[in-house]
Amino acid sequence: MSPADEALAKKRFFAINLMRVIGALFIMAGFLLVAGRWEIAGMPTDRYIGVALVLMGAFDFAVFPMLLARRWRSPRDL
Repeated sequence: MSPADEALAKKRFFAINLMRVIGALFIMAGFLLVAGRWEIAGMPTDRYIGVALVLMGAFDFAVFPMLLARRWRSPRDL
């Protein structure tokens, strides 16, 4: 593996793990909003925002890294 390939792999690994961390933060913020521990726009609206953050966080944590890994997969040698 050349140094350029190794640097690209490190950047991609960092990007995938950053998506997971951001997703976990979105999930935690969403749960805080749903529970009423953090207020942004008032109670009924905060719950909707919290649910949206939890759903976006779940997508960022579970699905998006798989999509990135599939897109960046190395071609298979036949």
